Amino acid sequence: MRIVAAARGAFFLSIFVTAGAALAATPSDCGALAHANLPNTAISIADAVPAGHFTPPYGKPQDQLPAFCRVAGVIRPTADSYIRFEAWLPLTDWNGKYLGVGNGGFAGSIDYNGMAGDLRRGYATAGTDTGHEADGVDATWAFRHPEKVKDFGYRALHETTADAKRLVEAFYRQPAKRSYFDSCSDGGREALMEAQRFPEDFDGILAGAPANNWTRLLTSDLDITKTLYGNPVDYISTANLPALSAAVLAACDAQDGVKDGVLTDPTRCRFNPETLLCKEPESRMCLTAPQITALRKIYAGGSTSHGQQIFPGFTPGSEEGTGGWGPWILGPGPSGSSGALFLVNYFRYMVMDDPSWNPLTADIDASEEAADSKTAQDLNSTDPDLRRFQARGGKLILYHGWNDPAISPINTVNYYQSVVSTMGATTVHSFARLYMIPGMQHCMGGPGATSFGQLGSTTAVGPEHGIYSALEQWVENGTAPGDIIATKYVGTGPNKTVEMTRPICPYSQAPAYKGSGDTNDYRNFACQAAAVTPVHSR
Repeated sequence: MRIVAAARGAFFLSIFVTAGAALAATPSDCGALAHANLPNTAISIADAVPAGHFTPPYGKPQDQLPAFCRVAGVIRPTADSYIRFEAWLPLTDWNGKYLGVGNGGFAGSIDYNGMAGDLRRGYATAGTDTGHEADGVDATWAFRHPEKVKDFGYRALHETTADAKRLVEAFYRQPAKRSYFDSCSDGGREALMEAQRFPEDFDGILAGAPANNWTRLLTSDLDITKTLYGNPVDYISTANLPALSAAVLAACDAQDGVKDGVLTDPTRCRFNPETLLCKEPESRMCLTAPQITALRKIYAGGSTSHGQQIFPGFTPGSEEGTGGWGPWILGPGPSGSSGALFLVNYFRYMVMDDPSWNPLTADIDASEEAADSKTAQDLNSTDPDLRRFQARGGKLILYHGWNDPAISPINTVNYYQSVVSTMGATTVHSFARLYMIPGMQHCMGGPGATSFGQLGSTTAVGPEHGIYSALEQWVENGTAPGDIIATKYVGTGPNKTVEMTRPICPYSQAPAYKGSGDTNDYRNFACQAAAVTPVHSR
């Protein structure tokens, strides 16, 4: 193995040559990376950045950064590609590892905040805009640009990872001893795409709330949107959410033995929407019959004209809150939700090539067929066969919040179970875990304990008890992850305090109260087998 590594290092050193002069042998020589001979790549910046404050090209300024080498450039694997990327390499105290950052929505920007967090923890890191600059809900860049869709779907992250690892090896005169990826939402989709399509890129992958079944997710949202917005009498106002949430919690909150505003297992909740039917004039405290029909559609998920579920529905208990159904599903008014914006941009500019396409007049079956035919190959990361990733020793941890109002958490359960069905439970248990987080909304936040080491977040009992540390321990020491300690904080900055700690459990276990002691203390809960019954879509 040492001979192979030495030969590989010599190969990479040989390609980083400029006008006959080899790069300097010390890590502090950042400027020489400007002449790195990377495939299809042009380096525009290779500067040493002093410790302290740094203002990236966009996003918030970053403080308390260690000194680092900043490399920026453009990758052009096709004539229509323009993939911006940056790699940040610590000048001192590098931990010997590489940690890549992902994207959200339709991407369009480099996650400098994530890169700064990784750098503070001692990692070499890199990020990409996936081939375009735009806001996260904007897909106009994809209009009649199939190569840019491929860049966004899978190519940009892989090319960035390959370049970043080459830069690491040239800069430090040795390869990263381990490489990791930690992201959520579209970044979770990217994470699974890497494990499925490029299993050699990362040793450990932390994938949160993956939007991995992109075509079915947005086609399902189309059906929900048609139901909610197609007739004004069907629309549910955000003013109705407090009464709806209260009714759900009244029906199901006590099922787990603790009344705390969190459903530990929403699939066990048998809330009957009819209990909210208005018996007097319409008000915010009740729902009309058409609104109840729309509510049932949200819980059930979109379906074809033959009644087949396209994608799982949203879970009870996720309705209220600043990151709940209001911004994601209902919006401040008809057609104003984030879900509606995503589906309109997707179908207009990626699928139909028609800026006038109207979701309210679209045919669901035809839209689903067009979405699958046009973009599934490039965007979906649903392949359950992870044998190549497993064979090279890769480790995968999936997580999803049960209160997610953007991507149904049941989709992630279904994907994990499809991997088990394909590879066998024993094999999957050797390299993959799934954690379902009670009370967590999309990637973070919500009424539960939702900070557990994902995306650089903390947990009150220390980083060694977080999910990212568990991934590293599994990759580097062979210690398989068990219970993870999550924290609910109140406030921000120096005024932040701990309200609650809870264990999160490997699927199909769930935290259960032991029957005595403070319900805000994780030590009074234990992970027990849970009868979680997901609703499978096609």
